[in-house]
Amino acid sequence: MELSADADMRAVARPQRPARILVVDDETHVRSMIGATLERQGYDVQLASNGHEAAAIVEGNAFDLVLTDIVMQDGNGIALLERIRAQQPHLPVIMVTAIHDIGVAIDAMRRGAYDYLLKPFEREHLVATVLRALEHRQALQESHNYQQNLEQVVQARTEMLRQAMEDLEHSYDITLEALGDALDLKDSETEGHSKRVTAYTIALARAMGIPPGQIKIIARGAFLHDIGKMAIPDDILQKPGALSAEEQRIMREHCTLGNNILRKIPFLNEAAAIVFAHQEHFDGSGYPSGLRGVEIPVGARIFAVADTLDAITSDRPYRAARSFDVARQEVLRCSGTQFDPAVVEVFLKIPNELWNELRSEITGQYKRFSTFDIANDRHLPTR
Repeated sequence: MELSADADMRAVARPQRPARILVVDDETHVRSMIGATLERQGYDVQLASNGHEAAAIVEGNAFDLVLTDIVMQDGNGIALLERIRAQQPHLPVIMVTAIHDIGVAIDAMRRGAYDYLLKPFEREHLVATVLRALEHRQALQESHNYQQNLEQVVQARTEMLRQAMEDLEHSYDITLEALGDALDLKDSETEGHSKRVTAYTIALARAMGIPPGQIKIIARGAFLHDIGKMAIPDDILQKPGALSAEEQRIMREHCTLGNNILRKIPFLNEAAAIVFAHQEHFDGSGYPSGLRGVEIPVGARIFAVADTLDAITSDRPYRAARSFDVARQEVLRCSGTQFDPAVVEVFLKIPNELWNELRSEITGQYKRFSTFDIANDRHLPTR
């Protein structure tokens, strides 16, 4: 048997279960007529004789539509409309009235009514108005469900993107480790220096309260601070004795060379600024630009202290490693000249045990791990 066009529309518009409709009217014959008409259309209809009864029914039950008279003996249907709108804003309400006043209709619509039926009305008009209201509710529900699903999809994809970015960042850091290892092979006197000074820099930056995202940038700058030495001739880089004035000039170019290498890589663009300024002094006596004070990137100011700490406490061909106490005294002596006093103040509050522990982890049992992994997993002191 073929369905009529109207029946087909109703089948599409209604959900699988019959739509539940509450009919509110204090006139028994009107209430019964509306209820019977809608039940013949396959709807699940419940009747209420006044606004108070309807409010109690709505509060304890789920409906897809409410039809309510405006003027009833126990009160105004507008009050019921406002209550429903406050509690269930997506539940459509059709106002039914015998008052032939367009102002009443406009007021009801402004207060959130979906539509307005004027008594007496044809049954076909009632059915068509109800169908439109239910289609409207279904569209709202589908939109709500779509929005929820979309948010879940966006959240899932965002998490996938975040994980992919973390994996990519980890791959970058492994590449940086390889670059640092290559530099250590070129300059055997400072083997392990890049890893140690990076761990010291991260510890000091955390103690100073630097945000985690900025610490990652500082760590990469610290690890690659000498990358420009890859372009320095071996006979200068590995010369056992003192460098001539010209050789010193060439050696000092490693800051600019390193900056030129890294700034071409978007991932390392910010770290390049630290590489460029890592030999600047707080009083302006450093190179290559003679920057002073806060003109020097904070990462470079932190690195300067960490670099000196590692240089003093590491073996060199011309002297044996000295203690962390000696390093502390030297850093304090150069506070305000070579080093930022604010960085020195924080540095002096960190016990030597931490530096010893970091050095052991970099050179000992954790040597197989990335320097960045070690530093990121540690619970280092904060200010």
